[in-house]
Amino acid sequence: MKTADIVDMYDQDVKFCHLPFLKIGKKRAFFGPVQTVKCYEDNVLLKAELEKPGKGRVLIVDGGGSTRLAILGDVIAGLSLENHWAGVILNAAVRDVAMLNQMDIGIRCLGTSPKKSAKLGNGTVSTIIEFGGVEFAPNDFVYVDEDGILVSKFNVLA
Repeated sequence: MKTADIVDMYDQDVKFCHLPFLKIGKKRAFFGPVQTVKCYEDNVLLKAELEKPGKGRVLIVDGGGSTRLAILGDVIAGLSLENHWAGVILNAAVRDVAMLNQMDIGIRCLGTSPKKSAKLGNGTVSTIIEFGGVEFAPNDFVYVDEDGILVSKFNVLA
C-alpha cells in the first residue's frame, strides 16, 4: 500500500518524517518493524546490528544529521541484504552510491560523502530516537516509498 493511501486511511495514527532524504538502491518501497541505532560519525554499532538477523525489520539510524562522514557503504549495506533487513533509513550520509544503486536494497539518507566513519563503537542501540519531526521507537512500524516515510505504533497493514 502506498504511503499516500496509508495517510488517507490512518492520518491520526501515522507520523510523517519530513527530511529531504535521498533515495538510494533499487528497492524503492519497503516497510517493517523498527530497530534503532544512534551513532554520530561512527558506524561500529550500525554494522553490528546489520550483522544480526533482520527478520524484515527496518534499521533507523540517527547519525545526528552529519553528512561530513559516511556511516554506511556498499560492504555494510551488503550485510543488510544477507541478513534480511527490509531497509535502512539514516539521518546521516552514505558512500559507494554507484554500487548501492546496483543493489536490491532500500536506503534513505541525507547525503553522500567519500570519507569513511570512525570506528570507536560510540552510540546506543534499541533506544528511542527522533529526527524529521518523528519519534522512532523499537518495534514501531515504518513505511517507505517514493512519497516519503511514515511511522506508526502499530502495523496498519495487518
